[in-house]
Formats: sequence, C-alpha cells, structure tokens
Amino acid sequence: MENAGKVGLFGAAGAIGQSIAVALAAAGRHYRVIGRSRSALEAAFGHDPYAEIVTWNPEDPASVTAAAQGLQTAVYLVGVPYNQFEKHPPLMEKTLAGLNAAGVERLILIGTVYPYGRARSEFVTEKHPREPHTFKGKMRLAQENLVLEAHGRKGLSTLVLRLPDFYGPGIERSVLNGAFEGAAHGTRAQMVGPIDVRHEFVFVPDVGPVVETLTRTPEAYGRWLHLAGPGTITQREVAEKAYALAGHKLKMMVAGKPMLRVLGLFNPIMRELVEMNYLMSEPLVLDDSALQTLIGPIRKTSYDDGIRIALAGASSQPQPNRH
Repeated sequence: MENAGKVGLFGAAGAIGQSIAVALAAAGRHYRVIGRSRSALEAAFGHDPYAEIVTWNPEDPASVTAAAQGLQTAVYLVGVPYNQFEKHPPLMEKTLAGLNAAGVERLILIGTVYPYGRARSEFVTEKHPREPHTFKGKMRLAQENLVLEAHGRKGLSTLVLRLPDFYGPGIERSVLNGAFEGAAHGTRAQMVGPIDVRHEFVFVPDVGPVVETLTRTPEAYGRWLHLAGPGTITQREVAEKAYALAGHKLKMMVAGKPMLRVLGLFNPIMRELVEMNYLMSEPLVLDDSALQTLIGPIRKTSYDDGIRIALAGASSQPQPNRH
C-alpha cells in the first residue's frame, strides 16, 4: 500500500458515494465530492471537515477538468435515469477527456453485474463472458470498455469494481427498501418478484472501506474486480426477518413480471424493470476471491445484522406518502 493522494467522488450524493466518503474521513483523508447540485452535496457532506464540495456539469469536459484539478484518484458514481441508459457511454467519454486533461492518475468505475448477461455458472468470477442480452447491459458494457481501454494512456490507470444489488439504512433505491419501510410502519411491503429465488446483496456501508483501500493499491488497476455480498438470501426471507424484528405480521404486495408490464404502461421506470427482471428470477452470484487475494479479508455485514440496521433506519423516517 502507498501513501494516498486526494480522491474525488464524481456523482457523490448517492448511497455508495456517501459510504466511500465515510471511509475516507475515517482514514483521515481529505476528499472532494462532485455533483450537479450544491444543495444536495451540502446536505450530505456539509458536516464533514474532510469534504470539499465542488459542482460540475458532466456534459462539459472543461467542467470535468476543473472539478478534477489536483486529484490523484477519481471514483465515478454518476447515475442516469433508469430509462436513459444510452447516456452512460457519452458521459464516460467526456469524463475521461476531462480527467486526462487534469492529469488524474487513477479512475475507479463503480460497476454492475449488467454487462455479464445471464449467469453461466453457480458463482461468477472475473473470467465470466461479458455478453449482455439487455439494452442496459450493453450500455454499461460500452461504458466500462471505455474505462478499461483508457488504462495505461496519458498516465491514467483504471479499474472497474463490480457490485451486486445493494441495501442498507435509508437507501430508497434498493429493491429491499419496500420490505424495511413496510416492516417499520406495519404496512404492506411493496416488492418486485419473484421473491423466493436466492439473491445476493451487498450492505452499502461495507463498500466504502474496500474502495478506500483500492485507491491506494496501484496493483489493482487495469482490470475489473468483484465485491460480493455475504452469501445469498431470498427477498421473502428478508421481509420475514424484518417484520418479525418489528413485531408486525408480514404483509406483502409482490409485482412480478406481468404486473410490471401493466404498471409500465403508466410509469416509464416500471417499464424498464421488465427488461432487468431476469436478475430476480435467475441467480447471479459473484465470487470475489480475486479481490480478497489482493487486499486481504473483507469485512462483510451478515444479513441478520444488515436487516436490523436497515430496519432501524426505516423506523427513524416518517412513513412515506404512497398515493
């Protein structure tokens, strides 16, 4: 491990960005958070003396360059609306141009399992073919290929860290969030089915320390690596555990593929869930032994502990208004 330079989190305001920020601050490292909205960044990071807040326009390479000045490592967490995945590759191209112009040495893309398509083995290692059958998978593949092709050019080293689905306290964009909200308030859990297939989830607070370590591990770059969850669980088991902890009777409304198709007539995001529903019905479970060989054992929160913490997070929030 080496002395660590300054890290910038591009698209910092989401769940994973906040987890990485916590890990950087815990390591006593100053970092920069970069996003479109100063108010969102102030709300998330304004309390942290280690955080420097910078706004940018990811569509403008000059803005990327300005935001990246003085950074050693960029961590890319930029999201796009679920029905606009075609934006991923062009945004990445502009970011790479801006990072090169600023002389950034390292880039970590936080990636997904989408580029693999359907799993061809019980456990998926980094050797698994990247042959996506979905539009979203193809866009994410194009994005990460840009990142991997940039490795070794203009002084930049690149890495893709691939994560499964994630969950944690206050994380509304998790497929498990409906179970925690329902259990916390004794209402019906809104779930996307099927819910009896084993599935892998990473607990968001576990991600930050891994990324912090990778920012100062030069030998990690030039490839993609997996961070896996602590085994598998079914969505039904998560809901059962959460409702039992909360002392409520389990109540669920499960939207399977046919229901998603109907909801998609009225809601473009629901329409997009249909394409990716194969990940709910066919397990894709990552093997992260390559990462553990590189950086040593990884602390992983058990599902029992993670469910308890996520439920506490949901219980501290007011009941969501569902019209």
